[in-house]
Amino acid sequence: MATLTVWKFASWDGANQAIATLEALAKQELIKVHDAASVSWQPEARRPRTRQLRSLTGAGAIGGMFWGMLFGMIFLMPLAGAAIGAASGALAGSLADVGIDDEFIKAARDQITPGTSALFLMSSDVVQDKVRDTFQATGLQKPQLIQSNLSDEQEAALRDMFAS
Repeated sequence: MATLTVWKFASWDGANQAIATLEALAKQELIKVHDAASVSWQPEARRPRTRQLRSLTGAGAIGGMFWGMLFGMIFLMPLAGAAIGAASGALAGSLADVGIDDEFIKAARDQITPGTSALFLMSSDVVQDKVRDTFQATGLQKPQLIQSNLSDEQEAALRDMFAS
């Protein structure tokens, strides 16, 4: 079973600082990273900067289209208005079908704000306490955790949705 985990950091560059730590944790087999992306939101910026972490992706990566859709739902849809309401509703329904529901989207939207950053991970085999303790030990402020567990069927549906 995969988990979509979001580690939110109190500084706009905290997620980028956490990437090296994440790579070390993966080497220690404390987390298996299938795919990852970071969001950095400088305090004065209107929108966050996002990037897929290609160095962390493996054979099971779901790719940039997934991250683009997810980040669009979190950060752009509230600004887009009714003009694309039907399309965003269909997209939200598709994501809900694979275990990413409105509550997850809302939690991420409410917590990732200007001046903060986040590391989005599609992972499995996670030792959650070790990951959190290691992030904190590296001097990063206590990260907040937002997550959505995906069943094996939901993970397969997610991969199928973006394979075509």
